[in-house]
Amino acid sequence: MRSALSAAVLAVAVLVPLPVRAADSPESELRATFERFVAAQNAHDAKAVGELLWDRPGFLWITRGTPVWGREAALQRFEANYAGTWKLDPDMARFRATVLDAGTAQIFVPITFTIGPPGKPPQALTFHMNQVLVRTAAGWKVASILPIPVPNP
Repeated sequence: MRSALSAAVLAVAVLVPLPVRAADSPESELRATFERFVAAQNAHDAKAVGELLWDRPGFLWITRGTPVWGREAALQRFEANYAGTWKLDPDMARFRATVLDAGTAQIFVPITFTIGPPGKPPQALTFHMNQVLVRTAAGWKVASILPIPVPNP
């Protein structure tokens, strides 16, 4: 009797999945990381942006067809952009995260950048934002930023 009861309890424990909190899923962590990235960019907070970037020489940002290698070089470029108009507006309803392995993921989201140099009228440009993120001891970090311009219709 006892073994039959133990077997039944074990079967239920194996067959009935425990609820998983959405906040614990890698996709939710990646979304939260990207949302912090956007908030830091829109606040023109280079320190907060820097905390989200992978601090390795292999960090890559392609901007206006030019590769920017390394976290410090990227931060200098962001700070120059912050002198003018620099606002990100992602379409989070279309956000997609793909976990490639336990420590690597890619994200995609259409995003409108409103950008312009100081004293010039800003332009709104749409991009397909692609980022690769790596999991570190301090959480997910952006390892590459690869925006692809979407042609205007």
